[in-house]
Amino acid sequence: MTKRRSLALLLGIALAGMPFVPGCRHEEPAPVTTGSSLYQCSMHPQIVSREPGTCPICGMKLTPVEETRPADTADGGVHGRAGFALSTERQQLIGVTRGRVEERDLAVELRAVGRVAYDPDLYQAIVEYREAVAARRQLSASSLHEASRGADAVVRAAALKLRQRGVTDEVLRSFAGRDPVELLLPGESAWIYVQVYEYEVGLVAAGQEMEVTAPSAPGRVFTGRVLSVDPILDAKTRTTRVRALVPTPDAALRPESFVNVHLQIPLGRRLAVPKEAVLDTGEHQIVFVVRDAGEFTPRAVTLGREAEDAFEVLSGLAPGEEVVTSANFLIDSESRFRAALAGFGKAPATGHVH
Repeated sequence: MTKRRSLALLLGIALAGMPFVPGCRHEEPAPVTTGSSLYQCSMHPQIVSREPGTCPICGMKLTPVEETRPADTADGGVHGRAGFALSTERQQLIGVTRGRVEERDLAVELRAVGRVAYDPDLYQAIVEYREAVAARRQLSASSLHEASRGADAVVRAAALKLRQRGVTDEVLRSFAGRDPVELLLPGESAWIYVQVYEYEVGLVAAGQEMEVTAPSAPGRVFTGRVLSVDPILDAKTRTTRVRALVPTPDAALRPESFVNVHLQIPLGRRLAVPKEAVLDTGEHQIVFVVRDAGEFTPRAVTLGREAEDAFEVLSGLAPGEEVVTSANFLIDSESRFRAALAGFGKAPATGHVH
């Protein structure tokens, strides 16, 4: 006990002899602020340094960080990016423009290639189906039930073969009362076969109007309608065949001729964001939402169909919000820098900070 008291006494004397330094306390380092004491690479905003120098990635001279007024630093659900604020003068300097998220009528423009049909297999399948239907009609009044059931089976098999080839009742009705020879030798009408990619096939439906042009008939535009969409996808090309019938009174299209097809497909009224506002990071599709005070917040969005000048918005934005439509890459660079700067203040020993 005597030894413990002696050690405590000596420790107290040693502490009493230490000089007192006002304000000297063990504290966590204060977060780094964005002032002229920090330098950043303009090409790689994640490179931040307390001293002037060059970027270790590209060798460019580091530039002083401009001080910006405080803003909400929420990342909007986008990792590696942070919100920030810019003055009106600086927005004008870098050319920031805004667009509005709004509900509007959207339409998708679909362009594809096709050919004028020469399809002897389908011609034969249609002829067989017609013969099977005629035979069943003749046997319908027969007392031989087995013959009648056999005729029904033949008709079902012939109809299944047509359905596998994408031939619907609508297509069969288009041949009513006439020989389907147009599948072999186009005359007043021509069948057009169009290959549509898997991700676009959901847009195409029977009854839609299409425009057809052909290199063999320069300057002419043929207008027809979609009659059917094949139910089976081509596993090699990932496309589906769309069939359309196009009037050609002068038989201007020859079998197997290549054609270009254009369809304008309305989507109806949808929530839309200007196409220029969207940045694809590889992991996310993001936009920068702008508040009236000049505060920029990154926002991850889920997009639907791409229209001519806008994207359909499925989630992430609300009607009336404003988004950046130009200088996006500069805004994105600043956002990534602010996120890196926040990490720098918390962990200055990271490999990207010097």
